[in-house]
Amino acid sequence: MTDRQIIAEVLAGNTPVYAELIRRYEGQVAATVIGMLGKTAEAEDVAQEVFIRFYRALPRFRHDSAVATYLTRIAINLSLNALQRRKKQKELFRENNDNQLSGIPAAEENEHSEEIRLIRRAITQLDEDQRAVIVLRLIDGYSTKETAEILNIPLGTVLSRLNRAQKKLRQILTPLLEVNNG
Repeated sequence: MTDRQIIAEVLAGNTPVYAELIRRYEGQVAATVIGMLGKTAEAEDVAQEVFIRFYRALPRFRHDSAVATYLTRIAINLSLNALQRRKKQKELFRENNDNQLSGIPAAEENEHSEEIRLIRRAITQLDEDQRAVIVLRLIDGYSTKETAEILNIPLGTVLSRLNRAQKKLRQILTPLLEVNNG
C-alpha cells in the first residue's frame, strides 16, 4: 500500500493500518528526534508524539508534501519545543538552587565509537537553529531545499546556519578529537 492509500484507509475507519505508516517512518523520526535531543526518554516521548500529532492531522493532510517530510517537520518542531522546555526548567532549577548547570543533559548512549559520542555531544552544544539544520542536512540527509521547506526558512538561511554550525562544530571537536587520538 502507498502512503496515500494507507491514509485513505485510516480516514475510512480502518485505523489499524496506521501501524504500517509508523513502521515505515519510525526510524527516520527517531533519527531526527535523537539528533535534536540525544538518546533520552524525552526523545522517545517526542517521537511518539510525532505520530500522535500526525494521526490527528490526517483529515487536514493535503499531500502537498511527502509523508516523510511532514513527519520530519513535526519532529523538528516538537524537538524545538522540548529544547525550550529544557531551557526553562534549567533556568528555574538554577533560580531555585543557585547551582550552575552545564549544558544539555548528556545523552544515554550505547555507541561503540567514542568519536560518535563526541560528535553527538558537540551537536547538543549548537544553538537550536543550527542544530536543526545539522540534523536535517548531515544526519538525516535532506537536501538544502528540503531542509528549507521543512524548517520553513529561506535557502540562504539554511546555508548560512549550516556554515556557522560546521565552524562551531570544528571549534568544539578539534581539541576533543586531538586529545582522544593523541
